[in-house]
Amino acid sequence: MEEPISEPQEEILSAEPVVSESESLKVALSVEHEKYVRLMAEFDNMRKRQERERMELIKYAHEEVIVESLKIYDDLERSLAAFKAKEGTDANLIKGLQMVYDSLRDLMHKYDVKPIEVIGKIFDPNAHEALMIVEGSEHPDNTVIEEFQKGYTLAGRVVRTAKVKVQKNNSS
Repeated sequence: MEEPISEPQEEILSAEPVVSESESLKVALSVEHEKYVRLMAEFDNMRKRQERERMELIKYAHEEVIVESLKIYDDLERSLAAFKAKEGTDANLIKGLQMVYDSLRDLMHKYDVKPIEVIGKIFDPNAHEALMIVEGSEHPDNTVIEEFQKGYTLAGRVVRTAKVKVQKNNSS
């Protein structure tokens, strides 16, 4: 019996394409560059976030002192009003109190401390504290009709709520 003559077999190429070393280095460089760009963007975002947090910390760092000063500010305002209303009060005393009050008001303005407007506004539990609720029909429902103590904001954030009287409409 004769053996069949075997013909040279051609080498079968694998399904993977042949990539030169320079091409693989270019791909690796591209991947590393992408990682670098993402890392830099993440770092930049972190830096900006920390700067915002630092600015907010500075902005509200004096909040506790301001809140405590508001008590003095209110007392000075009431005293000034009482002395102005009283007959026979020394004009120099009133002038001196007015100067101190104006200085304190300017300081509050400098630190962006503003009173919360309440009379005639709709009750907002974030800015108002209802001490009394009365029934009536003179004003719309949930309207603030009287202010017992002023509320204040510091740079737009409520630091002391206003103590108020709110009207509820009769439910007849």
